[in-house]
Formats: sequence, C-alpha cells, structure tokens
Amino acid sequence: MKSKTLTVICLMSLLAVWAISPAQGARIKELAAIKGIRGNQLTGYGLVVGLDGTGDKSGTRFTVQSLVNMLERMGINVDKSLVRVKNVAAVMVTATLPPFARIGSRIDVVVSSIGDAQSLVGGTLLLTPLRGPDGKIYAIAQGPVSVGGVGASGASGSSVTKNHLLAARIAGGATVEREVSVNLLNKKMLTLTLFNPDFTTALRVS
Repeated sequence: MKSKTLTVICLMSLLAVWAISPAQGARIKELAAIKGIRGNQLTGYGLVVGLDGTGDKSGTRFTVQSLVNMLERMGINVDKSLVRVKNVAAVMVTATLPPFARIGSRIDVVVSSIGDAQSLVGGTLLLTPLRGPDGKIYAIAQGPVSVGGVGASGASGSSVTKNHLLAARIAGGATVEREVSVNLLNKKMLTLTLFNPDFTTALRVS
C-alpha cells in the first residue's frame, strides 16, 4: 500500500513539473522570413589614415589620387607627383542595411584593403558614403577600425601573423541617411519563405 502511494506521489510530482516547465520551440522568425523584406547590400570606397607606416606604397596610384582629391576638396592644392605617404590605405567599405532601418540608426561596417597595405591596425576610416545598387547614398561611414589579427615582424618574431590584418570592422560605424520604404498597410496577404523548405515545417508553421 505504501509503495502504491509513493508511486502516485512521484507521478503527480512529475506531472506538476512538466506542467510548469516552459514549452520548447522555435520562433517563426528563426525559421522563415517575410517575402520582399530583406537587408540591402551597401558598398563604398574610402581611405584609412593614421597607419604606422603600413599603408599603401607610393606606387599605388589610386590611393595617391584619392588623397590628392580629398585635399583639394578641403582647399589644399598639392602635386600628386610629390606625395609620398605610407600611412594611408585605400579600402572598400561594405555594410548591410537591415529592413525597417530608420534615418539616424547605426549599422556595422566592414573595411577591406584594396591596395598593397601591410596592415590596417590603428587606422581611422575617413568619411565614406555607402551606396546601394541604385547608386543612391543610404549611409555614411567613419571611425576607428578594429582589426582582429595580430602581426609581428623582425629578427625576434620574423613575420608572425595571426588572423588577417587587412580586413577590419567598425561596430556601429555608419549612420543611416536614407530609408528603404516598406508599405504593409495595403497588403492583404504576407508570404513566409522558409530558410530550409520542408513540408512538415510548413505545416507546423501554418
């Protein structure tokens, strides 16, 4: 009799624990996306300055030309044949404009060298417009770059390199200047696109 009572108590305890435990399941946004609402790719060309002699060499003409053009826009006229700098690197800047991004919000950017620079460590990206495929400016990027690699050279640690020194990130380094309008008011139906199409998953989502 005591064993039966003990068994019943154990079963009731298990049922109580199961009843109060949270249900385990995936959210729909982890399985699917709304058709037509997605991020947009942005790209731009800019200059990273403040490098410790690890920038593009003087033979990289587009870097010198870009630097001269920037100085001329600031009212400083220089002869590009006389420019000899090693602390500047030409870079491509890429970012993803998320859906529903609003003017003034911040997004991350990736900065990648396109010249013959040795490292972007310690550099600062100058004001760089980021354009979409339509050629319009959607964001403006600027700020100190963060490189995840570590490099060493010389007699004691000859050419020791960890990770990649020519690609960097700027967290929140771009400000959104133009919005991509998304109008959901007049839509009578939304289509969900599964990341991994499957009949069973589609049935469960519905």
